Amino acid sequence: MKDTHEQPHHDSWLMLKHDADTGIESVSAHFKGHAYDPHDHDEILLGVTQQGLQRFHCHRALHTSTPGRAILIEPGAVHDGHAPDAGGFTYAMLYIPQRWFTGMMNARGLGDISALGSAFRNTLTDDIALTQAIQQSFFALHHREGRLARDQSLDQLLEILSTHIRQRPASALNDAQRQMYQVRDYLHDRMGSDIGLDELAVWAGIDRFRLSRQFKNTFGLSPHAWLIRLRLRTARMLLAKGEDLAHVASLVGFADQSHMGRWFQRAYRLSPAAYQRQCTNVLS
Repeated sequence: MKDTHEQPHHDSWLMLKHDADTGIESVSAHFKGHAYDPHDHDEILLGVTQQGLQRFHCHRALHTSTPGRAILIEPGAVHDGHAPDAGGFTYAMLYIPQRWFTGMMNARGLGDISALGSAFRNTLTDDIALTQAIQQSFFALHHREGRLARDQSLDQLLEILSTHIRQRPASALNDAQRQMYQVRDYLHDRMGSDIGLDELAVWAGIDRFRLSRQFKNTFGLSPHAWLIRLRLRTARMLLAKGEDLAHVASLVGFADQSHMGRWFQRAYRLSPAAYQRQCTNVLS
């Protein structure tokens, strides 16, 4: 099958491929100016800046990646992206499913980034061995160099990556944080509903202004922003499985397909249809 490009505008492009065996997505992209709005992923993101300056916020800090630097982003870490220079930036990125990653790391007795309390030591690193391992795995997957090349390059990548994982003891939550986790779970369980702030506040037993403030202090996002990220992540998963676009939009709680499309484009710089097309465009 023919691979397709999505071109948000004439200066930018993005190509995505999906590996059916592992579920790993490989993305090659170039952006000028604004790349994408703040969003997060259920997957582990491992990337390499190939050209230009790649600037983004993550973990409430501003990062600038230069050619050859590796980018490490945990599941659920909110990040954005833009090019500070006129020439833009080009990068290669792997989106690694937590389930696959956990199984592979457990089999090797290595650290697991998908576990609660784990994190990468650094968002950016100059570890040349890791950069090369990410690029080698990217080439094997993106250019479909065969299963042996894929498996061996991924094994090497996991081995090197394990040294970059920091196991953090889960800190005890205070009462306010514990309450916000319950609000988060309430939103998760009612993702497809049209939930208002007053409804949330009544359920939580606190006023809406305090709820908004405490939720943002706990998760770094407003309740609405967090709900949008959840809907986008869930939509992405369903679209990758080939589900109907209008059905997905309705299921996750967007007003309609165009509403989902606007948010999806801002977060991922792909339309839902283009994402689904590239995701399901795999070799049998």
